[in-house]
Amino acid sequence: MFDNILMVCVGNICRSPMAEALLRDRLVQQKGVKIASAGVGALVGHSADATAQALMLDQGVDISMHKARQLNDELLSEYDLVLVMEKDHIDAVHDIAPLSRGRVHLLGKWSDFEIPDPYKQSKHEFESVLRLIQRGVNEWVNKL
Repeated sequence: MFDNILMVCVGNICRSPMAEALLRDRLVQQKGVKIASAGVGALVGHSADATAQALMLDQGVDISMHKARQLNDELLSEYDLVLVMEKDHIDAVHDIAPLSRGRVHLLGKWSDFEIPDPYKQSKHEFESVLRLIQRGVNEWVNKL
């Protein structure tokens, strides 16, 4: 079991906050597990996207208190497992922290899928992305 899991996307306002909240919700019984999120190009200090917040509330999960933060080497050193949304994010994380190799994987690793960025797109796109995030989180929970 991994005790410290970090979700990563680009801006840290859509995908990674949703993934963070869903994984935390699924692992609520696992005491001591730390789950967080960050972005490789974060909109630092911004709240989660309004559409993401609304969709998560429909799931019974509140992400209204989320604030975006930038991924850096120091932050990465705190996490055993880093889950990213796209294959390009793996390289971005490795560029930030070369020692993170071996700890960075796609959220969609087990079924080999990426999760596209819904930023500034329709609610329908956000819903599609949320389904992919749920799928990835469920697959990881079964492996953890």
